Order: sequence, then C-alpha cells, then structure tokens
Amino acid sequence: MRVAPGQSCGDEFLMYEAEVNRTVESIETLPLEILKRFTELRDRIVARTTLPWGEHCTECVWPTCYTTCELYSPRKDGACRQFVNGMVRINHNEGASPYLLKIQFKQWGKLWTVGNVRLQSPSQARRREKFNILVGAIGWVAPLPSSVKPRVLTKINYLRRQSAENARPSSEIPDSFLLECYNPSEQDLAATFTVRPNAQQGAQPFQTMIRLTSGYSCSRVSVTQISSRVDLSQPFEVEIVPNDAENAVLFFGMMDFVKERQAAPATAAATKQFKCIVWDLDNTLWKGTLIEDGPEKLDFHAGVVDVIRQTDQRGILHSIASKNNFEDAIQVLRQHGLEEYFLYPQINWQPKSQSVAQVAKLLNIGVDAIAFVDDQAFEREEVKTVLPQVATIDAAECLQIPARPECNVPITNESRNRRVMYREQQQREAVLRAHPEDYLGFLKDCRMELRINRLNHSNLKRVYELAQRTNQLNFSGNRYQEFQLVDLMGSDYLNTYVIDCQDRFGTYGIVGFGVVDRREPRLLDLMFSCRIQSKRVEHAVLAFLLNRHLSETNRDFHANYRKTAKNAPSGKVFEEMGFEEAAEQDGVLSLVFRCGREIPDDRIVEIKNWVDEPCKAST
Repeated sequence: MRVAPGQSCGDEFLMYEAEVNRTVESIETLPLEILKRFTELRDRIVARTTLPWGEHCTECVWPTCYTTCELYSPRKDGACRQFVNGMVRINHNEGASPYLLKIQFKQWGKLWTVGNVRLQSPSQARRREKFNILVGAIGWVAPLPSSVKPRVLTKINYLRRQSAENARPSSEIPDSFLLECYNPSEQDLAATFTVRPNAQQGAQPFQTMIRLTSGYSCSRVSVTQISSRVDLSQPFEVEIVPNDAENAVLFFGMMDFVKERQAAPATAAATKQFKCIVWDLDNTLWKGTLIEDGPEKLDFHAGVVDVIRQTDQRGILHSIASKNNFEDAIQVLRQHGLEEYFLYPQINWQPKSQSVAQVAKLLNIGVDAIAFVDDQAFEREEVKTVLPQVATIDAAECLQIPARPECNVPITNESRNRRVMYREQQQREAVLRAHPEDYLGFLKDCRMELRINRLNHSNLKRVYELAQRTNQLNFSGNRYQEFQLVDLMGSDYLNTYVIDCQDRFGTYGIVGFGVVDRREPRLLDLMFSCRIQSKRVEHAVLAFLLNRHLSETNRDFHANYRKTAKNAPSGKVFEEMGFEEAAEQDGVLSLVFRCGREIPDDRIVEIKNWVDEPCKAST
C-alpha cells in the first residue's frame, strides 16, 4: 500500500513526526537509573534501520474518518491527533537512540510505520535523525499562509515515508526487532506487535505480544520468527498497540530492526554475569537416579530449589541438560511445581555440551553467559572441553551460587518478570512451529475467548468510541452518539451485545458491538475493531447470535448490511455463515438465515460468558 500524497500517518528514521510535534521535555524529568538503562545498548548495536514512526488510529480509514468521526481531533497538518500531547521528545545523546519519545496514548492510538530492513550504521542513523528534526523545525516555523502550511507539512511527511518504503533491504540481515520502553506506572502493560504485508491482499500478518513491565524493559522479536510469516524483502507495515492502556504514558527508545555485536570473550580480570544456569537432574536437582530409582523414590534438594527461586528473582534464567527420558523427567518437575522455571529443557541422550549449546541458541545468548551444574566430573569436563567459555560448577558447591559475583545483580520488576517473558515467547514459537501453514490451527492454539455483556453505563463510552472509529468492520455504517446509546439501553425490544476479547497472550478489551431487534428477529447493527480482523471473532459472534435467537424464536434470522468498498472484504462473513440476500432498499441489503439450517461453528473462538436478558419474540 503506497501512501497517498497528503496522507499523514507517520514519519521516517525512528524518526517521529517532527514537523507536527515540537514539544521537548527536559531529560531531568526521568530517574537517573532509567536513563542509565537506555545507554546499555549503545555500544552493542552495530547496525539498525530508521523506521518512520508516527501516530495512527487502530480504526483509521483515511480520509473518510476525518469527516465522519466525532472524535477527530486535527493536528497542524490536518491529520488526526491520537496521542494526548503528540510525540514529546526528550534528548538523550548517550542512548542507543539519541532521544526518547514520551507518548500518552488515547484509547484508539497506536504507533505505526511502513517497514524496511535496510541497515545502516548508528552514526548514519543519527545524522538522518538530526536532519529530520531540522526539516521538521523549518516546516513548523516557516511563515506560510494557513491554507498552504498543512499541505507543506503533509508533503514533508509523504516524502520521508516514500523514502522509507522504497528503501531496499541491505545484504546484512538484522537479528531482531528491538523495542526499548520505560513504563513509569506500577502496573505492567502489554502491547500487540504486528508486522503486516502491505502488498499482498489477504496475506496473514505476524503478531505477538510484548510485555511492557513496570520500569525499563528491552524486548526483542526474532527476525527469523517474523520472516516465517512475512516476507521482509517486500513492502510491509509495523504497528505497536498498547492493550487496555488508555491514557497510559510510555517512554520509547530504540524501535527498530537491529544487528547487535556479539559479546567479546571475558578476560580473566572481568566478571561476567550469568544469564542462564543449566542444571543436571540426577543427583543434582534431586537425590537419586530417575531411571533406576523411579519417580516415587526421588528426593529434591530443598537448598537447590531455593537457589533456583532466588536467582530467578534476579532475572537469571534456568534450563536443563540431562540424560533422561524427556516425558518422564518433565512429569517429575511438573508434579513438584518446578517445570515453569526451566526454559527450553534439553532432556535427551546427546552429549551435554550439545544440550548447553542448544540452550544458548534458543535463548539467543552467548555460551559465555551460561553456567553448567552437574555432579559428574566427566560431564563437567566434557562441556568444558567443547565449550571452554561455559562456567562449570560442581553440584556439591551449588548452594553458594547466589553468592558468586556472576550472580550479583539487583532485583527489579524487570528481573522478576524475565522468565515469564521468555516463557511467553517460547509458547508463541511453539504455536508458530506447530502451524507453519495452518493459520486456523494457529488461531485455535491462541485460545481466543469472548465475553459478551449488555450495553450499560460502565461500557457506554467505549462503545461510543468504537462506533465513531470503526470503518472496515462496520456493517451498518451507523455512528451512534452517546444519547442514542442511552436510548438503546432503555429499549423494550432491542438486545445489545458488547463484545470483549482476549487470548492466551493478553487482552484486546472491548472490540465489538451488536444490536438485535428481537421482534423479527433482525440484526440491526454489528461492528468490530480492526484489531480482531481475520481472527474469526465475527464468525463466532454471528454463530452465537444465531444460536441464541433461533432457539428462542424458531423463526428466520434477518440482518441489515450496508455494503461499502471499505467493509466488503469483511462482509464476506455473512456469506460464509450461510446468509442469503433477500432484498435491497436504499443501499441496505436485507439478509436472511433460514431457520432449520445448520449453523457453522469452527470452534476457534470460545464464548466464555454471555448476557442473560430475554430474547423472546414480541407478541
């Protein structure tokens, strides 16, 4: 999708929209320890992209929404303001990115950019960013007529975005997409990270959840993982959407594809912190041998379990290298509540050096950041011979591990959640591996759940905003005002349905709204957020409504559908569910689902609970 001239959705070069965001805050507004965290990656990044990030709307259908949406709030260039105070710059020359962006998200706001994987050196990127700020400043202060300036600003935006979109991939491939964030609240947040092909209609996106823990967090999404679903050599888009985070304030540093420098070998004088401890099982984690003694005779070393839990709090990860039968060993760990502590356990009959190397590869860390604990001198020596960078520890000395200088790291909110973040990523990778070509199977493994409630005062504002924003999945075109929604709540014959969605990775919040006139019965309104597009949520909701109303009324179920170019692709759901065209009047199709017809249900999305208001036909 090429950006049309005059469309202002973003900007280039981690490059925020400098021409319409001129607010700069002092670096002194941030805690010193947080600023130090933002400097840690500067010397590690050897190459990076310069993506044109900007503010955008999760439901935007430019430019129609500028005239149809009551929530439209114009910026200086005429585009819609989706962040409360825009993108506020905080200069930070010592960081991996030369500035941070402070953003307070509105309910429907998201970060969005056209993507590319053209790597450049950090110095080149910094020059581009300084040039972006200069051009933005010139555009902002230029003494132009009020009728001309918006067109000039949007032209600046367009040229930068076009440059980014046309950038060819470099020969060097980035390691990952890297996101630095400071969340100043005490509550952890989650954000949906999406990479979507923009040249292939119907192509499925890559999507994962990124945890934005309280404090500083640095998240990486493997390019190998993204490339398994999206061809990064072709045009694509990237978006970051905080979930259930209205008015949340977040500070972003690096938001780019990066190539990182491999850690240099540790010198004798240096103390390198352990990132992962790999454990043997027999006579190390537990007393006895699983195969010879059986699980019922094994006795866990209480002190060893305390060591694992203590170092886990410090953000040190744990894994296993054991010669055993995988299922038998995992079952023992599961029974004692310890399975969750071990990432990518290597329980097999191969040399333990191979198992340790595999753990390092899967965690994307160097082998020099791993410690290996085993009671057998032979196994320790085998690992040490093949992987001399690995620290080997006799199991008899393992209780002293927390006191070692390599484990001398502070406990923070980020460290407490590090294993959880890796575990979630491990689960997503497992889902993608299990369904490389089976998208429906992938959705099923995401365990999507819907909770459906009636319209009430607690959710009315969210439904109002949804009705104002949604376009592509709005099947009536109605844009309710708040007083109209209040009237719906008081109706004697209208059933209202407010749809909340979540999956195994996080929550989407309120994503849909429907209205059924139970006298006929007839679906008068159905609309969804674009965030659940292609996730079969609309199919599940229609199946729910059909089951509910057909069983109560024993009559055909009708639906109104105002078909437009915007909602036509999504409107195919009616045909897929078995609706037939019955009539058309004033541009509105009247559809019918015949009573007695089998209701399709792929059971991909589960309805967890629903309203209990009556839906009997009027007499």
